Amino acid sequence: MGGCDAGRTADVPGSEPERTSRSAAPTRAIEPGETVSPERPLAGRVIVIDPGHQLGNRSFSAEVDAPVEAGGFTKPCNTTGTATNDGYPEATFTWEVARVLRRTLVEAGARVVLTRSTNSATDWGPCVDVRGRAGNPGAPGPTADLKISIHGDGSLAPGAHGFHVIVPREVAPWTTDIAGPSSRLGQDVRDALVAAGFATATYVGHDGIDVRRDLATLNLADIPSVLVELGNMRDARDAAEMESAAGRLAYASALAAAVERFSAR
Repeated sequence: MGGCDAGRTADVPGSEPERTSRSAAPTRAIEPGETVSPERPLAGRVIVIDPGHQLGNRSFSAEVDAPVEAGGFTKPCNTTGTATNDGYPEATFTWEVARVLRRTLVEAGARVVLTRSTNSATDWGPCVDVRGRAGNPGAPGPTADLKISIHGDGSLAPGAHGFHVIVPREVAPWTTDIAGPSSRLGQDVRDALVAAGFATATYVGHDGIDVRRDLATLNLADIPSVLVELGNMRDARDAAEMESAAGRLAYASALAAAVERFSAR
């Protein structure tokens, strides 16, 4: 399951023209021959996307095993992540979903920050404390409105499949300020994934939501933040979805819909 990610942060203020914007229709009549830019529902928003792990973590055991602050206790800097039974890495899955999600959010007007800029066998990190603080007021880069950490689970429990969204438990002083809004964000993510046809987890949490206090990515955040395990990579049904371009597009589209719903409140 979730751990940590790679190299540098990537601030992506531009747009990529590969998909049509999820924008709203104009609110006034358009004169003949007039060109009107569609409304961008996330204009002015800053979103942190945290693609779990990094492909090269397995080659940097000393670095990823080093303890870091996790919210009143320490944890290893990162982990290698999991993989499907035929070897498709979690790091690659999360990276590819994050890239599609980034493109969709940028088209909707958001400024997007990725916690890593590569998916490379020669890179490692960043550590979970860096990922947890990404987007916080006073942290390097712009202050964000919310953060979504993307992962895939690796449960070997018989029949374990489906997604779950992890939200922070309220623990003073670490998550007191974000537990409430993070819970609402988690519900929006859960609802969007269900609406897209994805099943909630059969083996963890309740109705697609799990509440935890042991994840630095959530404990160290000062903005609404959730960690989503989009499926169990060791389950054949989930793995087939995760390995397909269509499946990754569906995951990213659902996450973008959740961001828009949460941001519209």
